[in-house]
Amino acid sequence: MRRIPKGQVATYGQVAELAGLPNHARQVGYALHALNEADVPWHRVVNARGEISTRTSSDGDLLQRAMLEAEGIVFDETGRLSLRRYRWDR
Repeated sequence: MRRIPKGQVATYGQVAELAGLPNHARQVGYALHALNEADVPWHRVVNARGEISTRTSSDGDLLQRAMLEAEGIVFDETGRLSLRRYRWDR
């Protein structure tokens, strides 16, 4: 995840594939939820629909959106970003 450039995103599935765990996007989500390292750009990982996955126990989704917007990422009126435009193509 540290390789995802500012202003771009990757999907949970994309990160799973890069980690050698295809079809394990949910595990990436669990790992990010447990992450305590501030230097990992967790906010650059979104779901396959270009949405921020909501969290029930915190305002992390609001923080994630604010961090992405600060990097220049624009969301549409439904809360989605364009994967065509912002998806990281390694």
